[in-house]
Amino acid sequence: MKVIVVGCGRVGSTLAGLLAVEGHDVAVVDRRPKAARRLPDHPRIRFREGNGYSRAVLRTAGIEHADAFVAVTSGDNSNIVSARTAKETYRVPIVLARIYDPRRADIYRELGIPTIASVRWTVHQIHQMLLHRHLSPELSFGNGETLLVRSEVPGYLVGRRLTQFDVDGEIRVVEVTRAGRSMIPSHGTPAQAGDLVTFSVAATALGRLRAFLDKELGT
Repeated sequence: MKVIVVGCGRVGSTLAGLLAVEGHDVAVVDRRPKAARRLPDHPRIRFREGNGYSRAVLRTAGIEHADAFVAVTSGDNSNIVSARTAKETYRVPIVLARIYDPRRADIYRELGIPTIASVRWTVHQIHQMLLHRHLSPELSFGNGETLLVRSEVPGYLVGRRLTQFDVDGEIRVVEVTRAGRSMIPSHGTPAQAGDLVTFSVAATALGRLRAFLDKELGT
């Protein structure tokens, strides 16, 4: 995946390092040339000096071929302008933005841009959202250790009991919406085509749930 990270502070540099180690190509943009000192020495990380909302700078960072864009500067205005540019002008598939003022969250929501507000778990949450975008959390608890996520039941699981999806201490089915009606499944409730299932999942098990739903772990 090709990712552009705007903002090379503690969050941006840590996220860039994490993604690079996992094999992703990362371009980091920051208007302060000294910010590059925060970055680890890695061949998959490139640094570009400039403002994250400058189209010229973004083009040199490779935005026309980017798979994801993350705005994590220290200013909400800069983040929203650069995120909008990435989403509306360059049609980057995944666009995420950090926000300090929660009152501005509605602005991002109306623009279809997921936001991350809590400083303590920003890096972890962005990382999860980039790699598990079709399982974006509906709600989180504590500092993001436990999440509620929703997903439609894949075809190969239809007919199996919903409780078979549970993994002790990691994943549990807590609700299912069927034909527009919500219910708490009993032990023997089978999955039906079109079911929208709510899972309570440990953040560390999100990849396992994704693999299970994508049949990457088999049946």
